[in-house]
Amino acid sequence: MAQPDNYLNNVFINCPFDPAYNSMFEAIVFAIHDCGFIARCAREEDDGGDVRFHKIIRIIDDCKYGIHDISKADVDVGSGLARFNMPLELGVFMGAQRYSAKGHYNREKKLLVLDSEQYRYQIFISDLAGTDISSHDQSIETLINKVRDFLFNNSRRKSIASGAFIYARYQTFIAALPNYCTNAHWDRDNLSFIAYAICVTEWLKINPI
Repeated sequence: MAQPDNYLNNVFINCPFDPAYNSMFEAIVFAIHDCGFIARCAREEDDGGDVRFHKIIRIIDDCKYGIHDISKADVDVGSGLARFNMPLELGVFMGAQRYSAKGHYNREKKLLVLDSEQYRYQIFISDLAGTDISSHDQSIETLINKVRDFLFNNSRRKSIASGAFIYARYQTFIAALPNYCTNAHWDRDNLSFIAYAICVTEWLKINPI
């Protein structure tokens, strides 16, 4: 099977899609693009006829890299039930890496697993014991550094700047984003993933490293 287009540049994001996490999500997307990669996630397509799980599998297949934040895999205040989407998508990504045929491009997959605390995962998903889990401590600066280091260490691309430099650029971008949205007649507080990604890529064209 032929390797998908942009496979070596595609990064799958598996994280919560809720308002409380949105600033973290935006930071991940920016860091990925500023490192020279392409952010991918389930929100990139809006097809009512497409089964969500099939879409996720297809996107995972397209991506060499995966960033999985399981920090919100806890009890929802409203329903009283745990949210298992993030651990499920992590399992699919790990399965694609582990069970693909020898020599298949999916064997090259690399993943970063994030949580809000270093060893919290042991309480609710102990089967990950032995996996290197990174903690972002709910800090955007720490999160950007973790994403940058993961992509740099696994790609060895000399073009990737330091985490501190990317974080400073992210702050500049976020400050400029409201004016960009105003000029585009977009609502800053209700940007879709595609719209936000366009804002990031357009800003990076004007402000390359």
